[in-house]
Amino acid sequence: MEQPGDIAAVVAALQERLDSLTPGEESRREFLATYQRTTGAVGRALERGVFEDPDWVEVWDVVFADLYLKAFDADRAGESVPRPWRLAFDARATLPPLAHVLLGVNAHINYDLPQSLLAVISVDEFDDAALIDRRRRDHERIDGVLADRVAAEDAELATRSARTLLDRALRPLNQRASKRFLRESRRKVWHNTVELHQARLISPDAYAIRLAELELLSAAKIADLLAPGQVLLRLAVAGFGVLLPPPK
Repeated sequence: MEQPGDIAAVVAALQERLDSLTPGEESRREFLATYQRTTGAVGRALERGVFEDPDWVEVWDVVFADLYLKAFDADRAGESVPRPWRLAFDARATLPPLAHVLLGVNAHINYDLPQSLLAVISVDEFDDAALIDRRRRDHERIDGVLADRVAAEDAELATRSARTLLDRALRPLNQRASKRFLRESRRKVWHNTVELHQARLISPDAYAIRLAELELLSAAKIADLLAPGQVLLRLAVAGFGVLLPPPK
């Protein structure tokens, strides 16, 4: 399938994948549809002038989406994909819809997002403190877009899975928990982006080693996501993001 060139094209590319899902791939709809709606929200935020550098944000968003689309298409073709995506794609279809969404978010935010930022921030640009501050602020502004989507996405999930009385009682807490761990993970993404940048300054091999560490950390996070209990409340306390340690 053709890869997108702007956010409208990303939304269309995601719709193509939604329309082409086979019965055996229906569980993938949970993250795919959530991501499409979120991408549309980013596009509307761009139109409202939310970001300092909207042209850069759109390029970044396309690069970011392309990492997911390539993993999605590669897996369908029987090709190798990064371990966080492998675990997300291979997850049991019988898992709750929320679990499938969180598995996709984990792979795309914790693993893909730092890579997408490096792809659109060059080595020279990292030396420009004022520019990097703008990039970081626009990165953080995505939080507002995501926070505005939490209630709507929760309502969407409610139509796709049965809610217990406890689930309904905890709904306000879960929504606040979601906003909290999304902010927390985004701060860790920026830290990991800087760590990967430092590694790429050393050598391609050093970068590959650090990226492999991030892949392992992101894959290991899945155990937390699938543990029994109120996952959103647990993530609000324990955190959703992963953090690259200092290099050895």
